Amino acid sequence: MSTIVVLSGSPSAVSRTAALCAHLADRLRRLGHEVDGVRARDLPAEALLSADTRHPRIAEVVRLVEEADGVLVASPVYKAAYSGLLKTVLDLLPQFALAGKVVLPVVTGGSPAHVLAIDYALRPVLTSLGADHVVPGWFVLDRHIAVRDGEAGLDPEHAAPLYRVVDAFASAVAARRPLLAAS
Repeated sequence: MSTIVVLSGSPSAVSRTAALCAHLADRLRRLGHEVDGVRARDLPAEALLSADTRHPRIAEVVRLVEEADGVLVASPVYKAAYSGLLKTVLDLLPQFALAGKVVLPVVTGGSPAHVLAIDYALRPVLTSLGADHVVPGWFVLDRHIAVRDGEAGLDPEHAAPLYRVVDAFASAVAARRPLLAAS
């Protein structure tokens, strides 16, 4: 069974991005993957800001990423890029923490004008962390995500293309695991 980490980089307590991550994690579980969810906002602020990788919770996140076969990285758009909170978490990972993993970037935002945040802001940092298989990412407009009681509901018309991307990511993770075990 493949393991996937779903990392939400939203700093908000009530977050469309975090609710979407939980929704997609459930879908990945139904597709047969073991999924660990990480909400960056729930990590200890002092440990994040002081780059304390020995803090038990930070060390656990680093371990989860190191042991994962795939990583879904999600963030709301902030100033045409991903959140600073997500950047803080990514900065604590070892230099090649994403090597050998399949990575799916997902970005949420209020305007289609921010769609390039995936390829111009997030993809380069994922690649710098050693990701050699970053699948095409997906941008989700905030208005297509409804959050009720912490659960995400997606506009059905816009959910299908996102599900195709997530399912392709899940297939790529499943296909890659036997290759990595053989090497």
